Amino acid sequence: MLGRVLVLSASAGAGHLRAADAIEKALRIRGLASEVRNLDVLRYTNNVFRHLYSKAYIDLVNKAPEVLGWLYDHLDVPGRNEKVRLAFDRLNTVPFINFLNKFQPDVAICTHFLPSEIISWLKSEKKVSILNAVVVTDLDVHAMWLCRYTEQYFVALEETKVHLVALGVPESKVTVSGIPIDPVFAEAKDSQAMRRKHGLDEDRFTILVSAGGFGVGPVEHIIQALSGLSRPAQVVVVCGRNEELRARLTRVVRRFTKEPGVEFQLLGFTTEMDELMAASDLFVGKPGGLTTSEALAKGMPMVVINPIPGQEERNSDHLLEEGIAIRCNNLPALAYKIDRLIDEPGKLHLMRGNALALGKPQAAFTILDRLDTLRTRQEAEPVATPSVRKKTSRRLAY
Repeated sequence: MLGRVLVLSASAGAGHLRAADAIEKALRIRGLASEVRNLDVLRYTNNVFRHLYSKAYIDLVNKAPEVLGWLYDHLDVPGRNEKVRLAFDRLNTVPFINFLNKFQPDVAICTHFLPSEIISWLKSEKKVSILNAVVVTDLDVHAMWLCRYTEQYFVALEETKVHLVALGVPESKVTVSGIPIDPVFAEAKDSQAMRRKHGLDEDRFTILVSAGGFGVGPVEHIIQALSGLSRPAQVVVVCGRNEELRARLTRVVRRFTKEPGVEFQLLGFTTEMDELMAASDLFVGKPGGLTTSEALAKGMPMVVINPIPGQEERNSDHLLEEGIAIRCNNLPALAYKIDRLIDEPGKLHLMRGNALALGKPQAAFTILDRLDTLRTRQEAEPVATPSVRKKTSRRLAY
């Protein structure tokens, strides 16, 4: 048993939250925790800090992605500005630390680096003895994920493990689990049945376009480009929580002539992405860590569009290297590139096989199995650091 478990994320992009939800769901399926709480840590910070982490991030994605790329590269040095960043984070996460003091977890599973950094600092001060686990939510790993007091890192690829070990992380502290996705993506679902369920033509080539959970990226331009397909196709567009985007795309789609046969279906936020992926032949969109992992689990070939400089660029590199994706840098050529893929069923078949080979749909359970082993070992060994539960009079204050 893992005892009292905190699953910790931050709403800086939808992927961290989805990974946390997947872990929570797996915990409840397995019944490994006496109590589970799934928290967006940014809800336990002040308004300015929350804005910096969430809304400002989305604004940069949409308006200045090159700035994000520069920050990603500039900060990707282990230890760079570590003390300054930690001091800033500590100053703004006092409510979160107070919650830790109240809940007194045995295990923390962090799908964002912010909570793991705070817990690592508390462990260094001998204020908690929480088993601190870090779940990296991209195919590559950035220096900001590194914490000195972390019992286990969970990563997507063997190459990522090699990278961490080369940086000095003990090999025993790194598990190649894959990125945790909803366990439903491991369920086999018939493509034709899923097309019927969602009102799609069973015989048309089907393209799935995703704007991510928050509905970001150049989706309108992608739709305009896909309207130029010369092969018959149907395009399912998932707009996420961005209702403004969905309304705008509805107006855009009305302008397109359906001959020679490109049809569009616009959806908002959905909890049936696994079914839409099962129904589709090709994924078009941004290679975020969670979306990529879901697509791999379903064996979906991908067309990478405008990856965010930094983490999505690196995700894209891995997908291209493994023969899972093609990349379109010029949207006017998108229809041409997809028409060529449709005309090469052998290539699409190979891409599907490569995707399935890299996919890890059971990642959430792999993470829990490893933590269960570590927790059992931890309970069998003498505790060197007093736990917060045994010293309840000691507050987690600065």
